[in-house]
Amino acid sequence: MLVQRLCTMADLPEIERLASASPVGVTALPADRQRLVEIIEASEASMAEEVVFSGEERYLFVLEDKASGRLAGCSSVIAAAGFSQPFYTFRNETFVHASGELGLHNRIHVLSLCHDLTGHSLLTGFHLEPAARSQSTARELNALGRLLFMANHPQRFAEATAAEIVGISDEQGNAPFWDAVGRHFFAVSYSEAEQMGSSRGRNFLAELMPGYPIYVPMLSDEAQEVIGQVHPSAQAVFDILMREGFETDNYVDIFDGGPVVQARTATLRTVGESQTVKVDIGIPEPADGLWLVANTKVADYRACALRLACSADQSLVLSPEQSELLRVEAGDTLRLVREA
Repeated sequence: MLVQRLCTMADLPEIERLASASPVGVTALPADRQRLVEIIEASEASMAEEVVFSGEERYLFVLEDKASGRLAGCSSVIAAAGFSQPFYTFRNETFVHASGELGLHNRIHVLSLCHDLTGHSLLTGFHLEPAARSQSTARELNALGRLLFMANHPQRFAEATAAEIVGISDEQGNAPFWDAVGRHFFAVSYSEAEQMGSSRGRNFLAELMPGYPIYVPMLSDEAQEVIGQVHPSAQAVFDILMREGFETDNYVDIFDGGPVVQARTATLRTVGESQTVKVDIGIPEPADGLWLVANTKVADYRACALRLACSADQSLVLSPEQSELLRVEAGDTLRLVREA
């Protein structure tokens, strides 16, 4: 059984193992022990704070296999992207060039460096170990359990949420978009740029990007083709986010050109359609479906996928084993949503 919870420092060896195997572009998992320690410490500090509005808090969730004790994956939420420094993306825009005298009217795709999404809550760092990637339930729990946490504690997060999706690169760590754009302003490879960004932050690299719009037709064909495209390894989580109601096409990542999706937090399916119920302990009714279920705690947060029978106007009966997994007792409140 997989259970999602917030990390602790005791998870460091397992998180290091995940980080060493995480692909380029997963910037929340630097293969640097000291940086991982800082991320875990920031997450633990965020849990302990009495937050009344979103700020620099960061929450690192891990997916634990209760049978083995190993971590099968992780994911993060940054409460407000760019809280201390701007969060940069490229905005997709269309410029119109017209000449009445010549009768010409051209619409040209351009990319403009912006920080429109600064202040949005940011979903980041989605990673599953190979054995869990083929399990749809593991993907859903790792991606959406954190949205149940956000629904439980809206004051800790922004009214809008964004997510960076890994763009196209090859096995050698080369990315056509970076080679056509970023490499001209910072003479390192895409994989080196991502490693710098994960250890030191992306802001200092973004500040070296061109401040003027980039005319897309002037880029190489290879670079144009990958703008807004998703890396095959990220397609499954991208599909999950699209089902949640995220919007794409407006922004792309400044490194690999992958899509940066965004939505109003309250309109996301898991947030808007989830319901709260009171807990009873006993013999559960025959299940009517698979549900993502979470308690409403902070530091002791637990979420898992369970087959349950749930009615909006009744309390939810859990077995003693299920209640132990979720760290709840009779009379406690759960938040749940049916798996899409």
